Amino acid sequence: MKKFIHLPVLAKEVLEGLSPKKNGRYADGTIGGGGHAEMILKAGTGSWLGGSDRDDAAVEAASSRLAPFGDQVEVRRGAFTTMTDWIESGTLDGVLLDLGVSSHQLDEAGRGFSIQKEGPLDMRMDDRQNETAADWVNARSAEDLANIFWELGGERHSRRIAGAIIRQRKLAPFKTTIELADVIEKVCPRKGRKTHPATRTFQALRMAVNDEVEELQKGLPRVVSLLKPGGRLVVITFHSGEDRTVKKFGFEETRDYDVQGEQDVPDLRVERPARMRWINRKAIRATEEEEANNPRARSAQLRVLEKLGEPRGEL
Repeated sequence: MKKFIHLPVLAKEVLEGLSPKKNGRYADGTIGGGGHAEMILKAGTGSWLGGSDRDDAAVEAASSRLAPFGDQVEVRRGAFTTMTDWIESGTLDGVLLDLGVSSHQLDEAGRGFSIQKEGPLDMRMDDRQNETAADWVNARSAEDLANIFWELGGERHSRRIAGAIIRQRKLAPFKTTIELADVIEKVCPRKGRKTHPATRTFQALRMAVNDEVEELQKGLPRVVSLLKPGGRLVVITFHSGEDRTVKKFGFEETRDYDVQGEQDVPDLRVERPARMRWINRKAIRATEEEEANNPRARSAQLRVLEKLGEPRGEL
């Protein structure tokens, strides 16, 4: 296995958003190789940081990288939704979530995330999970697959791709990344595209296998419960669906009323204090210089919220 390399995306902007202070308390819910966490600890002298990640290789890499900070750091394996199990509510000055797949995961062929490299069609961030990407494409109906590719990947040719997958798996089940990528390329030729025709499908499969949408929806209120009033939440997204989820959460937390039912009917609004405020309402993107040095930063969007008033209730 290659060394876990973590080049932090939007590093300067993360520090500006969190504004680490001396002897603060922070959490990195997607710690990866520990690049962002190391910066936070250096900027906030004497601070404590709790980190989590579903990927065992990331936990090992981050623990090694952050070892010089001693007992200022605690890293555990698990989804960021589980941080409420071991970090006390209302005790943190800031939380960072850097969503999506890491460069290391893409580069490691054996993880099954890469379109370009032959590997098992896996895509699990946590190898303790039972279901792999191969299980998904070999068992789901054409309708289910098409819906996943459209809803999570925004793939316009979702039905055509789903049909091709069904036809191919009748001949032999999918086992590798290249097998799937080749089938998709045959029905959706490149035709001058800058990206591989399977890019959106692979993204959708990864998000489905790892239940990333539900993880984010459940995780946002949970990590906010860990913040003190005045504590900040910094989220980096790489997909429009993730960003919509963050914006929707931010809108609900920054308004001064609750709605009854699924629709917002003004006459039925229940007034209450706003729970958060936007530090930046408009998403922050990477500079051209950073995009040139780190192509992964091209689709990154960063948003920052600050907690107000009373701590949230039990979740």
